[in-house]
Amino acid sequence: MSDDAVLIWGAGAIGGILGAYLARAGHPVRMVDIVEDHVTAMRTTGLHIEGPVETFTQVLPADTPATLNGTYRRVILAVKAHHTEAALDMLLPHLAPDGYVVSAQNGLNERVIAATIGPKRTLGCFVNFGADWLEPGRILYGNRATVALGELDGSDTARLREMHALFSIVEPAAVKTDNIWGYLWGKCGYGALLFATALTPASMSDAMEPVATRCVYAKLGDEVMQLAAAEGVAPLGFNGFDPDAFRTGDAAGIDAAIDAMVAHNRKTAKTHSGIYRDLAVRKRKTEVDAQIGVLVEIGRVHGIDTPALAMLCDLIHDIENGTRAQSTDLLDLMVPLCS
Repeated sequence: MSDDAVLIWGAGAIGGILGAYLARAGHPVRMVDIVEDHVTAMRTTGLHIEGPVETFTQVLPADTPATLNGTYRRVILAVKAHHTEAALDMLLPHLAPDGYVVSAQNGLNERVIAATIGPKRTLGCFVNFGADWLEPGRILYGNRATVALGELDGSDTARLREMHALFSIVEPAAVKTDNIWGYLWGKCGYGALLFATALTPASMSDAMEPVATRCVYAKLGDEVMQLAAAEGVAPLGFNGFDPDAFRTGDAAGIDAAIDAMVAHNRKTAKTHSGIYRDLAVRKRKTEVDAQIGVLVEIGRVHGIDTPALAMLCDLIHDIENGTRAQSTDLLDLMVPLCS
């Protein structure tokens, strides 16, 4: 018999907040993370959630992949996008025969999960609240934002209602949607803009606000929206991002969207993107290949050129490899291509 706990694989910024909130509300959870010090902290002194949204500490059952036992019906996958395949390999022995996986990640990881375990065992999820893993046992919860869940085929199921109720404990305005791909592709557009802000040392808002480089964000958003159209998806807007404005090249609409995104991100304690933190603070590889590189490849499949996305991917690689430093000059390098 499978364990009734919700298995959360990846106890970082997103997974940690989900687990702490669910456990505090009395729901059984089990956390899995590869950082042993983080696992020890969760089991002993507890996971400390801090920031303007709420501050509390929650002790959590936690394991590394090596110490985890049992099988679980409900699994929330919350690892970085480029670790999805490796995480699936480790978690599959712990997935119950009637189990399913929820992708609480950035990007289009539902495609990877569905290709591995089948679309009928994959539940789509969109999470946009701001959070950062600070150190073992500490996570910043920077701001509330849109959360949505949906079946990949748009159907309404018991497991979707069950998981929506759980996510609503964390975000009371969480949405149960029949267009989860619309949310995910909308976030792909928004995410491309955030990758561009990470070329610089500036905050998300300060990097997006200048008029001189707004053409870069306009071009990136347009390329992603053209890919979504080729995939037959109608992207949805959220937290200021307006997919229709970027898709149609509506200059006034794009300016209004960027203004709204700047305003939204000025209200959060999470001033910089997770991409920025990976580059500048944690000094590790980003999700660029699993998020932006995947989009470039989808463009190739459809015969759609994506020069801005490709250049952005290359520049992030240069920062990762140490051949370039984060600078507003890198954003300026993209302007001629995007004008």
